[in-house]
Amino acid sequence: MNTPDLIALADWLKACGVTTVAMESTGVYGIPLYEILEQRGFNVYLVNARHAKNLPGRKKDEADAQWLRRLHTFGLLNNSFRPEGEMCAVRAYLRHRAELIEHRAAHIQHMQKAMQQMNVRLSPTVTDITGVTGMAIIRAILAGERDPVKLAELRNPCCARPESEFIKALTGHYRDEQVLALKQAVALFDCYTEQIRECDQELERKFSALKPIHADDDLPPLDTTDKRNTHSKNAPAYDGRHLLYQLLGIDLVAVHGLNEGTAQIIISEIGTDMSRWSDDKHFCSWLGLAPHTDISGGKVLRSRTLKTPNRAGQAFRMAAQAVAKTETAYGAFFRRMRAMHGPKKAIVATAHKIARAVYPMLRDHKPFDVVNADTYLKRDREREIARLEKKATKLGYTLAQVSG
Repeated sequence: MNTPDLIALADWLKACGVTTVAMESTGVYGIPLYEILEQRGFNVYLVNARHAKNLPGRKKDEADAQWLRRLHTFGLLNNSFRPEGEMCAVRAYLRHRAELIEHRAAHIQHMQKAMQQMNVRLSPTVTDITGVTGMAIIRAILAGERDPVKLAELRNPCCARPESEFIKALTGHYRDEQVLALKQAVALFDCYTEQIRECDQELERKFSALKPIHADDDLPPLDTTDKRNTHSKNAPAYDGRHLLYQLLGIDLVAVHGLNEGTAQIIISEIGTDMSRWSDDKHFCSWLGLAPHTDISGGKVLRSRTLKTPNRAGQAFRMAAQAVAKTETAYGAFFRRMRAMHGPKKAIVATAHKIARAVYPMLRDHKPFDVVNADTYLKRDREREIARLEKKATKLGYTLAQVSG
């Protein structure tokens, strides 16, 4: 339907005295209708299609609409979660930015392929061909430089590989068609980089315009010494950590495993109002980090984590992988879970643990409680000893510690 038709539909619903509307979530197709109805003051229910299946043999649009109306009349539909206000705009910008990074990655692969066809072994010599050294050498090649000695002089002094290895790796077999492919890949890479920079400017403006949720206008200075390298290569160009601190009143990036990129994704997907979830268990279930248990006749048939495209849940999984090798409580927990259940379940379990720490931070506006690996292992040992003592007492034994 065109926009005038959607506006006419909203006017007709107003004239009929309708106050609430239920509609299936149909991807991007239903967004214009949802926004127009929401702007007109309707209470719009965005319904998961799996939760409103019609009877078999009646799959028609008219029948589906009647079935939704009937379920909604009896209050049998659950409204899908959607952030309110300007947070939806921030979410849209961040999702668009992620797509730009994904598209740009394909052209990095095109650059690597062209370099390999010219037998310029830049990729194993530097860790990232889009870094300072890699791009300086590539742009020099496109400018017409072919001398490996002069190309090697462009290397950053901080590079671990010696200059002699660079000279050997940069001695290539150049062909015009491969140079053209490299030139166009670099041009597309630069184009996407510029689009990402423009998106970052809009994101910074949107984050700065959001109303802070904390009551204290005089926040203490933000201590960033705990994470000096949180600004990754694909992170936004602006200082996202300070913007989130001004918005939330707490430092979400202080949580082990989170950086400013993943923290912004989480906030844009879940919003700042944690009252949407009654407790941390419901929050983790919505994220897709809690097991779904099928029970019939009081017997557990199966228990597994459901597949979900929840972006906030994916961000927590990324945080879990980031702490895998750290000397933190989450790192020790991840390694213990990996030894017991394997890496996949360890990622979900650690992500679940991080999410349960973030929930009270956003709900109660409390800072992150830092626990190191030694403290966690000590607590785990105490819990294990208490469990063994309880079991020994139940069996009629006494647990004694043997020295030496």
